[in-house]
Amino acid sequence: MRNTLKVLRAERGWTQGDLGERLGVSRQAVNALETGKHDPSLDLAYRIAVLFDLPVEAIFHNPHRPAAQT
Repeated sequence: MRNTLKVLRAERGWTQGDLGERLGVSRQAVNALETGKHDPSLDLAYRIAVLFDLPVEAIFHNPHRPAAQT
């Protein structure tokens, strides 16, 4: 799953450690999320969305999902 976590974090001037503290996870966990090595649990994705005041879908993108048909 792709995400914009690194960009959102950098826009606020936060380190991975800073973000980890705000979310209650380690810096290593933040790194794994940012690099796509691990996908967040539903609970963590929700906490991230609340922290950045964005919908989950604005942060996390499934590259395997077909584009919406209009």
